[in-house]
Amino acid sequence: MARTLSRVVDTMNYDGLISGIEPAVKVGGGTIRKLGTAGTLVRGTVLAKSGGTAGDGKLVILGTTAESNETLTPDCILAEDIEVGTSADVNAAVFEMGCFDPEKLVVKSGHTFSAAEKDALRTRGIYLAAVSN
Repeated sequence: MARTLSRVVDTMNYDGLISGIEPAVKVGGGTIRKLGTAGTLVRGTVLAKSGGTAGDGKLVILGTTAESNETLTPDCILAEDIEVGTSADVNAAVFEMGCFDPEKLVVKSGHTFSAAEKDALRTRGIYLAAVSN
């Protein structure tokens, strides 16, 4: 009886979010602040970290309005879809480094992803480059 030495274990759908191999993708963890209205944040959402004298170090969607004495600095990209409620903060996997397609990134509705915000991500090791065909 012949034995098969290889087989398909699973398949992956390429979503185009990661657009290059340099710098290498680095995944870490972060705490996403609870929302005013419960919802799902999708993979590729750009997150800003809360800082300043009123900052709590938690992550919010880029484009969120900062509170008084709070600064929101672009920090990382959400690695997988996650449900965020209204009663508790949520721990999530985030991309801390890597090369990503800017067309696949998500920011708060109505927010324009600025050049300064893209530069801030670059200082964190997150580079943006479109996927070439």
